[in-house]
Amino acid sequence: MGKFWERTLVLYGVLVVLCISRNLCLCFYFQEDLEALIAEFQSLDAKKTQVIETACPPPSPRLNGSLSAHPEKDELILFGGEYFNGQKTYLYNELYVYNIRKNSWTKVEIPNPPPRRCAHQAAVVPAAGGQLWVFGGEFASPNGEQFYHYKDLWVLHLATKTWEQIKASGGPSGRSGHRMVACKRQLILFGGFHESARDYIYYNDVYAFNLDSFTWSKLSPSGIGPAPRSGCQMATTPEGSVIIYGGYSKQRIKKDVDKGTLHTDMFLLKAEGSGKEEEKWAWSRLNPSGVKPTPRSGFAVAVGPNNRSLLFGGVHDEEEEESIEGDFFNDIYFYDIGKNRWFPGQLKGPKSEKRKRRRGRQGEAEGAGDEEVEKQAPQGPVEIVKEVVAEDGTVMTIKQVISGPAGEKERSESEEEEEEDGALSPQVEPCPRSNAMLAVKHGVLYVYGGMFEVGDRQFTLSDLYSIDLHKMEEWKVLVEMDPKAQEWLEESESDEEEDDTEGAEGGEEEEESSEEESEDEEGEEQHPSVQPDEKHADYLSRTEQYWIKLARSNMGPDAKEKKVVKVAHAMAKTFYEDSV
Repeated sequence: MGKFWERTLVLYGVLVVLCISRNLCLCFYFQEDLEALIAEFQSLDAKKTQVIETACPPPSPRLNGSLSAHPEKDELILFGGEYFNGQKTYLYNELYVYNIRKNSWTKVEIPNPPPRRCAHQAAVVPAAGGQLWVFGGEFASPNGEQFYHYKDLWVLHLATKTWEQIKASGGPSGRSGHRMVACKRQLILFGGFHESARDYIYYNDVYAFNLDSFTWSKLSPSGIGPAPRSGCQMATTPEGSVIIYGGYSKQRIKKDVDKGTLHTDMFLLKAEGSGKEEEKWAWSRLNPSGVKPTPRSGFAVAVGPNNRSLLFGGVHDEEEEESIEGDFFNDIYFYDIGKNRWFPGQLKGPKSEKRKRRRGRQGEAEGAGDEEVEKQAPQGPVEIVKEVVAEDGTVMTIKQVISGPAGEKERSESEEEEEEDGALSPQVEPCPRSNAMLAVKHGVLYVYGGMFEVGDRQFTLSDLYSIDLHKMEEWKVLVEMDPKAQEWLEESESDEEEDDTEGAEGGEEEEESSEEESEDEEGEEQHPSVQPDEKHADYLSRTEQYWIKLARSNMGPDAKEKKVVKVAHAMAKTFYEDSV
């Protein structure tokens, strides 16, 4: 039994102690209590006594944070988020401010901030110089196996740059992936989920927080509302109603087997009454016209101009028995609240007028056709597949879906343009992604960060793009990044990271002794060898039962079957990689 055992079990939050004897004894120590870890971080934050503002480069890559537009200044406020480097999960409670006019970032350190988190919700209220309200979210253990869900409510007073925790009883339970909007001196919160090591639950409850009395109330709307879900779109109407679209949930269909659902339904939550404390709410189902977004999860949402809400990006996962393959998007869909209508956002291009003049009557005829295309629903999406080879040889396949007629037209126009004017630089656009952060200021949409996956590798982004939603002409790159240059630590490297963390406590000599004993032990226990030119999938298929039996014998009879299989597959993979 070699070092692959240590690497395998460390991946699942388990520290293996190898006794120096002929018989190996495996002792499992799970991650320390998450609440204690959170408290430790808070004690470090409590040492801050003054506000410190520092000009800085763009924030590090992250997803599932919040990006909010300052209600009075030309600024965007970024808070929290998470990052995964292949081995370790990092959570943030940093606060960054982006100056739109100067295209510059400032890190703002404020005493006693909320604990580190991701998948929370933030809502801006234009009162007393501006307030940023934050509720819930989650904290994950470094190995990503355990989660703590917050149920705390915070407000950042933007004028004085002070954080304040609001302690009010009767609020929602701890959760993440929920949605929250500011609506007529109230914060309305819907849905989300809570996950533990043993189980999970999705919510469809609704809560209101009164911004005048600082009190929570649980709403009991009449009618049939949305099924439990997280990650939906939530927007308010000018009349003070709330719109819910889409989202994701999963349910257990049998032991250790879950089924995910991408929701595509739409609901209206309407207040019935005069805005008093006892006002009643009612659910009703919406049946919008137009072209609805294709099914997806992980899309980001914002409220745009002209009484429209919008969603950007996301991913559609194809769940196979052993893996999940996702198609990522970078498209925009608008929902016109007044007309109850969906339509895709299509770039018009800044050179459309020049093309029309240059190409004479034919251009005018096709220009008239453009207007017809905009009025008509696209006949079907067209999938564009791009492949990028990373420095380590990883092939990234990025799929983009655009509406059919517009896609064909853009290609033909660009080809004609190249014939007349020579080479034409490719149109700039954000790469497809999920879990990005959006904000709209002065009718301009800003997209920051997010992630996409290629096989087992996750690319977390830190780029910033903008597009004028009134003109819809072109994307502008405000902050660039090359995802191929991002560090990614493979599972086989986890032993090195563990050495670094344990070395401070004098564990290096013990590690060397363990390695020697492991190598001696390996000589006695023969694992199924890898055949010449045998692929990993074939090796796993041939030897799976052996590894499951070995994992079971070391994890004990009480270990869950799903966890045993997971560890067995990791053991097999590590041994395979050590052998080839």
